Amino acid sequence: MSLFAFAPSRGPRWPLALQAAAGIGVPIALMTLLGQPALGYIAASGAFTVLFVGSAPVVDRARVLPLVAAGLVLSATLGVLVAPNPWLVSAGVVIVAIVSAALAFGFRLGPPGPLFFILVFGLSAHVIVVSSITPVVYIAALAAGCVFSYLVALTPLFLPRARATAPRSLPELLPGPSFDGGTRVLILRVALVAVLGVLLGLVIDPARTYWIVGSAVAVIGVAAARRAAFERGLHRMLGTVVGAGLYALLALLHPSGLWLALLLAALQFAIELVVVRHYALALVFITPLVLLLTGAATGEIGAMDVAWERIVDTVVGAVLGAASGVLHPRAEPRAG
Repeated sequence: MSLFAFAPSRGPRWPLALQAAAGIGVPIALMTLLGQPALGYIAASGAFTVLFVGSAPVVDRARVLPLVAAGLVLSATLGVLVAPNPWLVSAGVVIVAIVSAALAFGFRLGPPGPLFFILVFGLSAHVIVVSSITPVVYIAALAAGCVFSYLVALTPLFLPRARATAPRSLPELLPGPSFDGGTRVLILRVALVAVLGVLLGLVIDPARTYWIVGSAVAVIGVAAARRAAFERGLHRMLGTVVGAGLYALLALLHPSGLWLALLLAALQFAIELVVVRHYALALVFITPLVLLLTGAATGEIGAMDVAWERIVDTVVGAVLGAASGVLHPRAEPRAG
């Protein structure tokens, strides 16, 4: 599989890209103008909702996205509850990774899989510790962001042709739970990199374990075959590492306020344009987006020591994710 090969186009992506960009940019811009940018950064995390089932008709997305939003809010709530105890946060990273992987893979949720549930858990735990935002306000802001992004995702329903599509039932959209051999190996890989990532994080910096694990899970993706796991794993590792380098460059600009809202919206727009055709390229944009959003929420944007820490975390996690592909069994040789 060539690193420069794109999957076939499934139709125009720009409408969905605009929705995703609005979901992350509008909350930041609005709350910045109201003098509460920190709440805007938290609400913008709710825009991760629209990254799921992006290729499905809007009538189907209307049924699936509330479940995704509920998962993100639950992950954030768990992160906030255990935030004061670093040991519970580390254990929580492993638990959230395994549970979200089992649900995402078992019900065939598709890309980006369990990634953002892990990141939202870790981000929430981290922000509560380093900021003065109360847990209730934090969860309310993130939930509001999820609701706003969901409403933005439903805007195509204003078009008669979108409403004319017959919706499918939830069991059709999310068939399962089904845990075949490939699914079990994917869950095992996530569990393994979660445990190893947390252990490495305890040595490197316990506050950064969620990003190490998140980087590893991003590289794992949803490939359930050994060869595809290695090839896509290496491609995604490269995309994640390049994305970390892009973050370091953007961090030098010290983006903030409306400029940061525009930058994150542009990254989100780019992600939606390419994510279904080339996930490695999408990770070049996903990585700086999440790191910039994390940095904004914690006041760490522009600190180059933090940027380099994130690059180290990304490389460690990406190597873990790619190496875990060895757990997939070799394909049986073809007869004859």
